Amino acid sequence: MKIKWKGIAAALSGIAVAAFGVAVLLRESRPRKVAAADDSMATTDSTATVPAWAPATVNKAAYNAKMLELANLPRCAPPSDTHSGLHVAAGMRLISTTSRSAAIATRKRALPACAPRLWPVHTAYPDAGALLPFKRIVAYYGNFFVSRMGVLGQYPPDQVLAMLKAQAAAWAKADPSTPVIPALDYIVVAAQDVPGRSGKYMMRMPPGQIEKAIDMADQIHGLVFLDVQPGWSTVQAEVPRLAPYLRRANVELALDPEFALKVGKRPGNWRGTMSASDINFAARFLAKIVRENHLSPKILVVHRFTQGMVTDYRAIKPLPEVEVVMDMDGFGSPPLKVATYKDFIASQPVQFTGFKLFYKNDVKWGGRLMTPQQVLRLSPQPSFILYQ
Repeated sequence: MKIKWKGIAAALSGIAVAAFGVAVLLRESRPRKVAAADDSMATTDSTATVPAWAPATVNKAAYNAKMLELANLPRCAPPSDTHSGLHVAAGMRLISTTSRSAAIATRKRALPACAPRLWPVHTAYPDAGALLPFKRIVAYYGNFFVSRMGVLGQYPPDQVLAMLKAQAAAWAKADPSTPVIPALDYIVVAAQDVPGRSGKYMMRMPPGQIEKAIDMADQIHGLVFLDVQPGWSTVQAEVPRLAPYLRRANVELALDPEFALKVGKRPGNWRGTMSASDINFAARFLAKIVRENHLSPKILVVHRFTQGMVTDYRAIKPLPEVEVVMDMDGFGSPPLKVATYKDFIASQPVQFTGFKLFYKNDVKWGGRLMTPQQVLRLSPQPSFILYQ
């Protein structure tokens, strides 16, 4: 195991709750638009079968260019051109065949050979109004009832929002080319190590607490991610219950496979798992909400830090209405975090990536917190940053 498991139980309204897997992001309130004057990504492409209210896809050229930028590919020597004796490789000036061998030798000394490229990943183009890859989301994680589960439970709301705005500003400064949207990642279904009233080792948050998270996000024009830790329940049972909130333009969804357990295995004592079918169910459910309510594309975040937490990643299907983020959720030293990101996120591409930073546990177990500049050196660069 490359990163210490954060399976610490915390009391939630008198019930012991596992101490990580909290995710609540806030979303900018932006209804879907057919031709958004303020949306440089929109086009006017359409077909006769597309409903009148539906927007076109994003500007594909702009999308491709930003995805390539996020890929953050290292400089390397591309394969030589074997079809012509006139030049050695893309990007090199034309040279005569007599200097070909010397040029190749010099280039090989200067740059490593290019490895097969997994990024940018090719999948469905999102509908117009999509936030990713054009924006970066910086979110605070937690639950209002439990201080040990993250920032949201540790400080008063006004202080949380002030801290979040400062953190978002630091990311905007580190990467001026990518505007930042602040967000809250709020655990609305919290796994726990006792059965509870449902007998399913989880607790659903009351509506008032969910509204509190949404209200906080509205104050900063941000997003809310409703985070689901199913316990012995299922994605199929829990996500539809959140439909009234997900119909709002600035409310997104997050899933925590670590706390999706089989009957007989208690959260906090075992690590859970989700399959592509679970994740695709959530994506299809969100897509239906987007279509029925004429919304901009939703964002679905999936947390993971081991191989077994997500199975069949190749079968996960991003949709035009739903952008999928795979978030590296482990804590530890910077080298361990980077290695885990490479092993389970970068090497298993889905669509977009995320990276979680722990104000306390990264320092306790790894010595220090990574800076935005250090995280931006990753390939690909994460579009979703989560602080616990």
